[in-house]
Amino acid sequence: MLKTLLAAGALALIAAPTAAQNIQAPAPTIPEGITVEAIIVQGASLAGNLEGNNVEREVMVVLPPSYASNPNKRYPVVYYLHGFAIDGRNFYNYMKIPEAVAKNAAAGNEFIVVVPSTLTKMGGSMYSSSITTGDFRAFIAKDLVALIDENYRTIATRGGRGLAGHSMGGYGTWVIGMDYPEVFDSIWAQSACCVSPRTETVESATAMAAVPIEGVDQSGFGMRAGLASAVAWAPNPQNPPFYVDWPVKDGALDQSVLDRWRANSPLAMVAANLDALRSFDAIGADVGDKDGLVRDDTLIHEELARFGIAHDWAIYDGTHTDKIGQRFADVVLPFFAEHLDK
Repeated sequence: MLKTLLAAGALALIAAPTAAQNIQAPAPTIPEGITVEAIIVQGASLAGNLEGNNVEREVMVVLPPSYASNPNKRYPVVYYLHGFAIDGRNFYNYMKIPEAVAKNAAAGNEFIVVVPSTLTKMGGSMYSSSITTGDFRAFIAKDLVALIDENYRTIATRGGRGLAGHSMGGYGTWVIGMDYPEVFDSIWAQSACCVSPRTETVESATAMAAVPIEGVDQSGFGMRAGLASAVAWAPNPQNPPFYVDWPVKDGALDQSVLDRWRANSPLAMVAANLDALRSFDAIGADVGDKDGLVRDDTLIHEELARFGIAHDWAIYDGTHTDKIGQRFADVVLPFFAEHLDK
């Protein structure tokens, strides 16, 4: 199901979800010839989630200059996943997606870029498959891709699809890519979070389990990210109100829960998904040298190299957020131009 909210060369702002957003970015300039549509996608894969997250998801769709004037042409699609504590619209704003699409079109590389919103009550979906939050991996790889192929002139094959994301979205790029390699041709993870298996101390796990459901919004960014990870990776429909198994039991760490968390770590997933990783036409990853995630992202780069998985890799001069829009326009989209079908 698709509902078009807006279709314009100059996008008017509508109310976006405000819960958990750390970045409120102004709407970007929309260059001449670029069309932006804000649509609502019905996520069948999210139905019945115990957290009560909305199954209707706003998705920003950016169409290249020739889309309107060349009705017989089909286009590759880059799906771009946002990070924690921000929704898809504000990420689209912050990254200035229309300008990136226009810049690449001027160089002869036209794409449709799709930015879905996966903001949840905990602040982020973690792009995981959870009865508590909803199956956001299937939402991206199945519901969203099918609807975009149905309603837009895409190259509706694996060779015409790329997947990228930043931070939590970089994490999503790794795990969705490995879970659904048949859907995407190439992937690029920017400053991916949550790469290594998450750990806790007894003290930190006890503090997590003590947060009241009504106090999540006030618990702080780090705690909220921990809660979002927990409900995504160790759901338990028999344990309300969070519907989760906590990583502490009887005053000690519960290793069975930590093992479930580990199963959702991209670093831990590499060895079991070598065929999937080798099947991609191309893989890319980068991180800023002043980003606190540089160690984790270097570890997955080293793990891919250990198994002989070819990939582009860069540590650049930057923080977690200051260069990501520029690099999406100047590095990531040209990477997809080189590898996706046209």
